[in-house]
Amino acid sequence: MIPGTSLTAANYVKNLLRLLRGERLLDPLVVSYCLTSHCNLNCCYCEDFGARRNPSFKAGPLSLADAERLLTIIRQATDSLILTGGEPLLYPNVDELITHARDQLRFESLTLLTNGLLLPEHEGLLYHVDRLVISLDTINPDTWDKTLGAAPGTAQKIIDTIRITARRQAEADVRLVIHCVVTPQTLSDARDILDFCIQHDITFSFSPQSVNNWPRYELLVCDEYPAFVAHVVDLKRSGAPILGSLPYLRLMLDFKPYSCYPLLAPRVMPDGTLSYP
Repeated sequence: MIPGTSLTAANYVKNLLRLLRGERLLDPLVVSYCLTSHCNLNCCYCEDFGARRNPSFKAGPLSLADAERLLTIIRQATDSLILTGGEPLLYPNVDELITHARDQLRFESLTLLTNGLLLPEHEGLLYHVDRLVISLDTINPDTWDKTLGAAPGTAQKIIDTIRITARRQAEADVRLVIHCVVTPQTLSDARDILDFCIQHDITFSFSPQSVNNWPRYELLVCDEYPAFVAHVVDLKRSGAPILGSLPYLRLMLDFKPYSCYPLLAPRVMPDGTLSYP
């Protein structure tokens, strides 16, 4: 590795050379670690997790010591880490693990994905992650409560937390990202989420709702969805804080087949087993 070059950047260069030689065995650019399968909400479109499914997950998460050993192994392959779930803030030692990843293992890029409900109980984490991704599909609290399958008032707590966190970005040196899952029911709200992000200096990210790993048919055949994506692309080109490259955004529009390189972003499950997207 070139001195002063991050491991992720070095892997990127090595991968380009391998692709030029026609190779497909590539080094990871990021590893996603699912801390726990458990969740505290019941998003109506979630195909993998949710509080109703919690009793069906027999294998619990790794102990803190085992999780730290796992991160040590991951760190040998990349310096970019994504912590997700389920709801990762349900992991019993999440604060200690993230502090260890930052201070001891020195991951250069550390991202935490959360639904945001428990974030006020873990405010110190803002100072140990580079990117915080919170899910939000609509700024209408009543509609969001129904999507989450949560008690009235839950959505408002999350939205309030997002506003507070947005104001603390510079202080904590963290970038807040809102990820919006566009469904046929919330498509009309997606522009409001985008405007909300621009207003509060939050990076906007989105993906279409999927069913069996394919976008909802209703999105594919309606006129409003491609108009929304075209609007996002125009704002991206004008410098709006929108996550994703232009080729990625175009993929969200036309869904053309593409080459998949699963070794670039392997996923580690709560019990430490390795899977690929």
